[in-house]
Amino acid sequence: MGFWVVILAGLITRYVCNKKRLGLFFLALTPVIDLLLLVVTATDLYNGAIATQVHAIAAIYLGVSIAFGKSLIRWADERFLYYVKKQGTKPAKKTGYAHARHSVKGALQHILAFFIGGGFLFAMIYLIEDANKTEALSQMLKLWALIVDLDMVISLSYFIWPRAEKSSSA
Repeated sequence: MGFWVVILAGLITRYVCNKKRLGLFFLALTPVIDLLLLVVTATDLYNGAIATQVHAIAAIYLGVSIAFGKSLIRWADERFLYYVKKQGTKPAKKTGYAHARHSVKGALQHILAFFIGGGFLFAMIYLIEDANKTEALSQMLKLWALIVDLDMVISLSYFIWPRAEKSSSA
């Protein structure tokens, strides 16, 4: 949630208030907020809390924020300019092999996010040293690994079955 609040603040500051540097500052704060969330989560667990999916999501969120942050900001930036400021060209949907390459790039970013967030999950599991308290973290790590695998399989499938261009009827 903090990620999107800071991004929205950055975009509004950049394009509505025309303060590009201050907007960039807000956009650069996103990983800092995510790291703070993870520190609070780890402290809660270290102080005896039993891990839940919410604790696991904090690590996932940090991994995703770091791995996808720049591309998510670019994505939001393009859409904010077009749909809110009514400037620039409409963001185009990729088709064919361009879509396949874009999808694999996203899957590779997902793998990076998994290594970052999964590393934090593993570190919390290791530091807590109590399988009963960290079961939710272990289960989320397994589920996320499955999701990353499916993401890569689906992304690679676009090279076999590329996304077709939508035909425009007159």
